Order: sequence, then C-alpha cells, then structure tokens
Amino acid sequence: MNPPRTQHDAGTRTQVLASTITRTLERERSTVLELSHCLHADPELGGNEHRSAARVRTVLAEAGFDFPDHQPGSPTAFHATTGGGDLVVAVCVEYDALPGIGHACGHNVNGAMAVAAALALADVADQLGLTVAVFGTPAEETTGGKVDLINEGFFSGVHLALMGHAADTDGVGSASLALGCWDAYFSGVPAHAAMNPAAGVNALDAVVVAQTAIGLARQQLPAGAIVSLVVLEGGTAVNIIPARAHARVEMRAPTAETLELIQTKIRACLEAGALASGATLEIEPQGHDFADLRQDRFLAESYAAAMTDRGRDVPLLDAPAASTDMGNVSHLVAAIHPLVGYETHGATPHTAEFASFGTSEGADRAVLDGAYGLAMAAVAAATDPKQRARLQAGFTLR
Repeated sequence: MNPPRTQHDAGTRTQVLASTITRTLERERSTVLELSHCLHADPELGGNEHRSAARVRTVLAEAGFDFPDHQPGSPTAFHATTGGGDLVVAVCVEYDALPGIGHACGHNVNGAMAVAAALALADVADQLGLTVAVFGTPAEETTGGKVDLINEGFFSGVHLALMGHAADTDGVGSASLALGCWDAYFSGVPAHAAMNPAAGVNALDAVVVAQTAIGLARQQLPAGAIVSLVVLEGGTAVNIIPARAHARVEMRAPTAETLELIQTKIRACLEAGALASGATLEIEPQGHDFADLRQDRFLAESYAAAMTDRGRDVPLLDAPAASTDMGNVSHLVAAIHPLVGYETHGATPHTAEFASFGTSEGADRAVLDGAYGLAMAAVAAATDPKQRARLQAGFTLR
C-alpha cells in the first residue's frame, strides 16, 4: 500500500518538473530565439502570415508534434498536438505584425514564447497526463483569429489556455477591454454643388450628423466606454455633392455585455445620420468582436510565483488594458495572458521605437522567462488535484 503524498513530496515533484522545464528551455534556446528573430525580420500582416506560420510549424514538427488532418479554415492558422493525457492545455501562438511598423506589438516575442512553453510542456506531458494543443492564431491585430478557431470548435475539450505578451513591464491578471469595430458606408446622390444642389443627397452630411450624435451620446454611455471615429472617405471634389462617405467607428467597453449596449447606441447614431440626410446606410463589422479578458486567478498566481525562479517580481494586476481576442478564449476556458516586460527605454507598444527592441537581449530573456512561467502555471494546475478537477469539470473563474 502506497502512503499518501505529503506536501514535501509535492514540493519535490514540482522542483523536479521545474528542472526538466528549465533544461528543455536551455536545450531549445537557440531554436526559439532564432524563431523570434526571424519573425521580427520578416513581419507579415494579419491573414497573410504564411511564412511566419510555416516557420512555427517547422519548429513544432521537428520537435515531434503531430498535425491532425482537421485543420483551421484560415491558411495561416494551424493546430498541432502532442501527448495523450486527459488534461488539455492550449498554447496560443501569435505572429502577425502591424502596418508600416512591423512587430511593434512584440508578436515575434509572443509567438516564440508560446512555442518555447509548448516544447517545455511536451517534455513533461506524459508525467503530468497532459495533451498539449498548440494553436497558430493569426490576425490578432485585426479580425481576431482566435475567434475563428473558437467558432470552428478547436477549443472544445480544452481545459486551460496560455500565452504571454511582450510589454515594457511585467504583470499578470489584468483585464482587457471588449472591442468592436464597424465600417459605416453612407450612399447618397451626386449633384452639382452650385447649379443643382437640391437634387443631391449628401452622404458626407450623414457622417457629420452621425459623428455629432456620437459626440453627444458619449455623456450617457456607461463608465469606461471609449468610442473613436475616423472619416475615411467623404467626397472627391468640392463642387460635387458627395454621393459616398465612409467612416470607421471603434467601440471599447469594460465587458462584452456593456459593449453590446454601446453598439446599440452607436448604431442608432449612425442611423440618425442616414435618416437626417436621406442617405442609405450599410454597416460592416471589421472582424470579430473581442470579449474582455478574464484571467484565471489560480493560474495567474502560479505564474507569478514561478517567475520568482527567473528573478522577476510579477505584480498581480486587475485594471483593464488594451483589447485582445484572447478575451474570447478566456470566456470559454481558464486562461492567462501575462505581460512579460523588457527594457524599451520608455517606448510603448504600437510604436516603431518599441519594435526596435524586439530582438534585444531583454526581449530574448522575455521569450525564455515567459515560457518558463507559462509552463509552470500549467504544471501547478496539473499537479493540484483540486485545481485539475475544477478545470476538467468546466472552470469557474478564480
């Protein structure tokens, strides 16, 4: 008869697993850092990350990951697996860049970090009863590739999901804002602006009325709401009544539920512009709505604790920051999305200056440190019977 495991036994097991993960990361160091640098040197925009996705797939294939026959519909997304355990860990790999400024959001670091974490978990999968599922998730900056994967059923059966994000400072546990973006097209009737203006229907007037209505509506929007609008088209000649106008409106809110309320109000403002001017309106969503990010407390605390092994003091945060399609994943399964910081001399994400630090010594360290923290958060969940049961039963947010 085997005696019950003691807390000392559990601690010793964790130390052994941590040592294995550390050795794996050191063994794969050159591979994952080369991946990060190659992604950085060859940035591709969302939906067109063909070379980036191929590079990631090659690293995983050479490490022994399988690619099931059933693959995502997007040609730059993929699904790879290893292990056959009953606790399924999803690792999300991002690799899309920004127009004109390359990897100014650090997705080369994000992607390499996720791959490194997956390689580390692969080496302990049998010991922990894990299935490691790696998802290539394109177009985070635009349409939201993770939502496509959700809609195609790839997150069904997943118990926890991991990824880290490059930043200028460390943190874990923070929320993100729900996000929706629309293109509003107004169609009118052209006419000579001096000789026969009464015959025209001014589509630009519709935008002006809609923008004014949105400006006035902001006072009554829920707390934390952010609405931005830019006019992309509003006529071609000053002596012709504009027959076509195009505006893009972006809406952010603390929660997905609040976003729906805001969208109802903003739609009414756009419709008011069309009604007042006599123009017709067509609204086209720009990609998927992003839900607010809800990070799992146990996984966040486990990540923060593990990062002390790497000499990092990671604060637990709760304030919302930016928006991500990882939020949609976090509404389905327990998830973490920590910020992994490195020195950028004051540069912040989405700037060319931030991109210039993407292959620095600090960024390389972030790839490996973040991978360690992500892997150890999964280890903590897998080795804690209560947490493992919670996640397998369908998580409740901690």
